[in-house]
Amino acid sequence: MSETVKLFNPRTQVWFEHFCWSEDGLRIVGKTPTGRATVAVLHLSDDADALEVRSYWVLAGWHPPED
Repeated sequence: MSETVKLFNPRTQVWFEHFCWSEDGLRIVGKTPTGRATVAVLHLSDDADALEVRSYWVLAGWHPPED
């Protein structure tokens, strides 16, 4: 049975409470039900274009961002 949860609201919620970066810095990982739902619905960790761009940012030392 799936649970309905609200998606992350950046105006009222703190990003680092709901998300973190994978060890390689390429994927956003949901830490809470809200984070996991947002990652899944918005395809934050499986969009090929975003993953490619993030890989270049990692190589340049610009990513992942610090707390």
